[in-house]
Amino acid sequence: MTFPISSPARGRWLATAAAIALLAPASALAADTTEDADADTAEETAEEAATGTAGARTARADIVVTGRSLGSDQATQPLPVQVLSGDELAHRRRGTLGETLDGLPGVHMDNFGAGASRPVIRGQTMPRIAILTDGADLFDVASVSPDHAIVTDPLLLDAIEIQRGPAAIRYGGSAVNGAINLIDGKVPKALPDGGIAGAYELRYGTGDQEMTTAGRVTAAIGPIAFHAEGSYSDRENYEVPDAFGTDRLRDSFGESSSYAFGASWITDSGYIGASYTRNEAEYGLPGHSHLNGVCHTHGRDLHCAAHGDYEDPFGSPDDHTAYIDLKSERVDLRGDFADLLPGIANIRLRGSYTDYVHSEIDGPALFSRYTNEVWDGRIELTHKPLFGFTGTLGLQYTDGTFSGLNVSDLHQVGPGPDDALAIGFLPPFEYVTENIGLFLVERRSFGPVDIELAARKDWREITLPTPELYFWVDPEREAIFDRIFEPLYGPDWKNVMRERRIEAYHEDSPDSQHNPFSASIGATWNIANGYSAALSLARTERAPNVRELYAYGNNLATNSYEVGLAQSSRASMYFPESRTDVMETAKTVNLTFRKAGGPLEFEVGLFHQDVDDYIFARLVETETETGVPHHYLLYTASDASFTGIDGQVSYAFSPEVRVTVFGDYVGTDLTSEEVDVDLDASDDNLPRIPPGRLGARLDLAGGPLSADIEYYHTFAQEKVALYETPTDGYGMLNATFAYRFEIPGGGELEVYARGTNLTNQLAYVHTSFVKDQSPLRGRSVVLGLRHSF
Repeated sequence: MTFPISSPARGRWLATAAAIALLAPASALAADTTEDADADTAEETAEEAATGTAGARTARADIVVTGRSLGSDQATQPLPVQVLSGDELAHRRRGTLGETLDGLPGVHMDNFGAGASRPVIRGQTMPRIAILTDGADLFDVASVSPDHAIVTDPLLLDAIEIQRGPAAIRYGGSAVNGAINLIDGKVPKALPDGGIAGAYELRYGTGDQEMTTAGRVTAAIGPIAFHAEGSYSDRENYEVPDAFGTDRLRDSFGESSSYAFGASWITDSGYIGASYTRNEAEYGLPGHSHLNGVCHTHGRDLHCAAHGDYEDPFGSPDDHTAYIDLKSERVDLRGDFADLLPGIANIRLRGSYTDYVHSEIDGPALFSRYTNEVWDGRIELTHKPLFGFTGTLGLQYTDGTFSGLNVSDLHQVGPGPDDALAIGFLPPFEYVTENIGLFLVERRSFGPVDIELAARKDWREITLPTPELYFWVDPEREAIFDRIFEPLYGPDWKNVMRERRIEAYHEDSPDSQHNPFSASIGATWNIANGYSAALSLARTERAPNVRELYAYGNNLATNSYEVGLAQSSRASMYFPESRTDVMETAKTVNLTFRKAGGPLEFEVGLFHQDVDDYIFARLVETETETGVPHHYLLYTASDASFTGIDGQVSYAFSPEVRVTVFGDYVGTDLTSEEVDVDLDASDDNLPRIPPGRLGARLDLAGGPLSADIEYYHTFAQEKVALYETPTDGYGMLNATFAYRFEIPGGGELEVYARGTNLTNQLAYVHTSFVKDQSPLRGRSVVLGLRHSF
């Protein structure tokens, strides 16, 4: 099957571009807004930073103050925080979040072609980093598998805030290693200057024939602000260096669209509003093979050949295109108000409803469908200074129903035409999660030293409702089965067998309960002249996610057969005992040095993390019977440690010339108490740990012209897990050139060119599940035009 993306998609792109140009909507960039906001930050008072009230007053402060959902003023944060906004965000943006952030200090990506890539922070990715939208959880299914896209369009973001280190105090165990906050303008927080503001952007990429258009507009009628935004992108298979063996990577195409509408009521004391967002995408899965759909287990042995009841669910050649068809709808409620209640400086409300679904399609076959329906709400109350402390008390409630795990033959569910007797369950197999989180953050200054104390307690329960059960008996043979089963189960043998099958289902997949607790203490010493040093200590508990607990079957995207913590005894009596009580516990030390203001600026972070019961998938064996390697992976809990450094140092030789040196490194160690010698970790390493990286960037600016050139080297990774291979290092040369025009009557027009991998290096990403089948893009240049008013 070939994916139809050429002429119809181009026609849609041209139509969308024309519509956006006619509407003159607001920028997907809002570059000058974020630049002014960054400048305003330094002038805010400590009380405004703590209460978050500054954001409701002016449109210019809105972006950075919203970013404070990860903490207060960046200069007093005990953890490294970077805000990507303005021109830097505009020029770095790619089709996925991982590609957009890759190369920032401490941030790598685990790419999966052009459609899905997840950020990796300090050696770990989801589910150990949280992806937030304006301080609220995103609730897609990207944490379940690396081929699942993070549902956002970087072109429609005002800023991205990255915190390296545990943000779990506010956002639970999923933020044990960091948090990424996607800051948008879907719900206006301030009235636009002049009553209306907006911009649009058009892009063309040479490496994948990218055609993208995006834009938005915000308008006000009295105290009510209305917002609309939209984007459309079409990308064909991207070019790779000839050394890969072909000039384009098969199944690396992507097509996506997004639109949102929002409105808010804005007063002198704050705002409250709502928005509706819809995202759609279709993208290919490079490296995918359905040949291993036949793989099954016999205890500890993985067998990849059809026999008996173990049939090939596809029964067709492995030359079809596999792709994901994604749709997500979300409704958000947001509000921030100052001084509404006695003693309360600020009230923050975040509520959302998410309805997510994606289908995984291989040629003519629908082999899996994932859904996630989630209701979420959180309220944060920031009290006025009390005994010198200013703090925030928060409560979060989440109720979600997820499905799709362990299904890779959806096109064949139910009894077959030749079945005489069949009993089983029909998808979806649902996992219902209810979580209540309570957290408190308190801050106080003692002269030049700022202290932050924080704690969070969660109560989480996952229940598995009984799926629909089918029971098929061939009418012509029913009398025969009566004679066989009545002596064993009685005359009501059908109902008895139904009840026993349901009972076995819940024994195999038991409910689980976890009550993680996290706490941290941080101190920032504001030395003088912009210098500061910060120390943070955290003890964070993370409950395993659904895949880590309940995986039991093939994951065709990653070419693996996975068994979760709660399924191990079911898979083999020789595996460790099934467990639902595992709690990953991380003890983390972060030391951050900063210098802000003046020609020399830097932020460098050192960290060490010891993790008890670190959960990861360990190799049992690799089967190559089909010609495509398939890994038998068992989730286990072992002790591990992470130690590293990341950051950047910059020096401005003049207002027009700045040089920045950046880099990161993380080292890991793995120990184990497993008795089974085949699962002992003494000769194993943690999988997909990014290698070290070192780079430099030159920024130039003069009048309407700006440019930068960046080179970084990613070193080889030779410390690998048993089922991995070493990955060679590579160099990456990128450059940007931009020219900005002032438009009579107000507004700006910018044209820019952003070149990546200009030396056309063949580069493989060690953090990718399909690194050998999915190298990075070859040489590519993105040409763009931005207009704001």
